[in-house]
Amino acid sequence: MALLSDVVAESRHVPSSHITAVVDRPDLGKVDHESGSGIPVIDLQHLDGPGRGRLVAAIGSACETDGFFMVTNHGIPEAVMEGMLRVAREFFHLPESERLKCCSDDPTQATRLSTSFNVPTADKTSNWRYVLRLHCYPLETFVDQWPSNPPEFRQAVGTYSAEARALAVRLLEAISESLGLERGHMVQAMGRQKQVMAVNYYPPCPQPELTYGLPGHRDCNAITILLQDGVSGLQVRRDGRWVAIDPVPGVLVVNVGDQLQVLSNDRYKSVSHRAVVNGESERISVPTFYCPSPDTVVAPAAALVDDHHGHPLAYRPFTYQEYDQEYWRTGLDSAGCLHRFRHIK
Repeated sequence: MALLSDVVAESRHVPSSHITAVVDRPDLGKVDHESGSGIPVIDLQHLDGPGRGRLVAAIGSACETDGFFMVTNHGIPEAVMEGMLRVAREFFHLPESERLKCCSDDPTQATRLSTSFNVPTADKTSNWRYVLRLHCYPLETFVDQWPSNPPEFRQAVGTYSAEARALAVRLLEAISESLGLERGHMVQAMGRQKQVMAVNYYPPCPQPELTYGLPGHRDCNAITILLQDGVSGLQVRRDGRWVAIDPVPGVLVVNVGDQLQVLSNDRYKSVSHRAVVNGESERISVPTFYCPSPDTVVAPAAALVDDHHGHPLAYRPFTYQEYDQEYWRTGLDSAGCLHRFRHIK
């Protein structure tokens, strides 16, 4: 499994399998870069102190109006984040024979390397990326299934995944409070909980205007915490335009997923976002997806349903497994599949 950049080294053209229809192409010239820093930046330093009320309100406002926000002083040491990015890059630079050990066509595998360059997907056009998908919780259940090369991979990824889970729990507690719920509501609503990490590798692309790393989509989980290297690629849909969210050293990006939109009874919104590629640099991104366990029944919090004040029940109850299967059956789609789970009177 050679890198995409190796495959196209001679032709310097994107293969036809990766060329997006003209109407769906990124149109990189119309991306808003000046407002890229406009999503809220929230300093979590005093989240567990006397400033908690103010920060809880800020997090709630960001979930309601933007669906995305950045966090500083989030508690994950810089060395841990750097270690995660380092072993990710080292993994994708391994010889082909080593990387192939993790390659699988089976989407149920807890550890799976895939690329739409050589693995069929439900989407019409292949994406310009590799992804190593790792189940992370409970950590002791999965860590021995992760790659053992590079030698520090398991330790570095395990440390980062544990830190990311702790941050997800803190954020979900704050989100619960911002909705007027008990602090533990959202965490308890996850059931036994599930955590999945996607280690994304986007090689340099000779014609980035023709393809995507990932097209516009919404996340099917509850909350996503994104670690990026220094290369820009994330773009968020805001007010009918695509806005670039350029990486800031030491800062993590957080976004609302579909399950949180359901649990909040539409108070908070899951927002479309995408990854574009470039012709100069490879890019690494590591989203951590925090989810309900597959058998968990997901439904809006009863306290947020009020027919008399404009908040009727928005969704029928469903298991997360049911939603997850429908999401992947549909394929990446900016429209998502939330509408299929709407409550019908």
